[in-house]
Amino acid sequence: MDPIIVGADGSRHSLRAVDWAAGEAALRGAPLRIVHAVAPWLYDRNVDPRLVAVREWLLAGGQEVIGAAIEAARTRAPGIDVDGDMVPAGASRALVERARDASLIVVGSHGMGSVAGLLLGSSALQVVTHTPVPAVVVRHVEPVDRGEVAVGVDGPPLGDPALAFAFEEAGLRGARLRAVHVWSDPGAVDLGGMTPLVYDADVIGVEHTRRLNDALAVWRDKYPDVEVVTEVVHGRPVRILSGVSARCDLLVVGSRGRGGFAGLILGSVSHGLLHHAHCPLAVVPSGR
Repeated sequence: MDPIIVGADGSRHSLRAVDWAAGEAALRGAPLRIVHAVAPWLYDRNVDPRLVAVREWLLAGGQEVIGAAIEAARTRAPGIDVDGDMVPAGASRALVERARDASLIVVGSHGMGSVAGLLLGSSALQVVTHTPVPAVVVRHVEPVDRGEVAVGVDGPPLGDPALAFAFEEAGLRGARLRAVHVWSDPGAVDLGGMTPLVYDADVIGVEHTRRLNDALAVWRDKYPDVEVVTEVVHGRPVRILSGVSARCDLLVVGSRGRGGFAGLILGSVSHGLLHHAHCPLAVVPSGR
């Protein structure tokens, strides 16, 4: 089983991410690997002798961060396989490199500040953008068990990886799955492929509902024990999905898409949800 990677920087927010990741490791029976990024110069043998004491102090502090994170993980999920180490690299690079051999990467949110020591919108955005595996950003709000996973659905084939991850999560948790499709324009619905200037929202909604059910069909067959509820909503994806996230345990979206719901290019909807989701947010690479 490939490990779950979680970033830790010693803050209470990163410890919340460790707690979430430990619970996920227990659900999946996967090992948990804790990564603490440190400045590369700390491992430079030719460092200025005047900085040796500082280096030793910083390395000792890093070991304390890892020790506290391991203890938190074992408290959350006794018996899991958990280990951690310091990586001499920038935080985003350290996490993305470790993600290559992982099943999932987890970082913690620090409001408008940092994500596991990363700046939300810069390094954190790089992690979510470049990781080859699903990335979960754990919000700083207190977790509440609502028994529901939600997924934003664009449509096959780009929506398939997010749906696969969402159904898997719902199945592992014994949770209900809420599949939400948000549309902001009707798309090309006439024979000429042109978007109509005037349209009936109810009629367009029926067509989007049909498409949503088509996208879900194969996954319903694969996960017959997962209860699925659907929502088709006309509006702004970030606002709608942010509202949905306040009522679920995990929100899943794809990293990019095409038009309509979530023109899902990271930096628009996914980026917006990094700031506004009220629960852990999983961003699943579309090419997964």
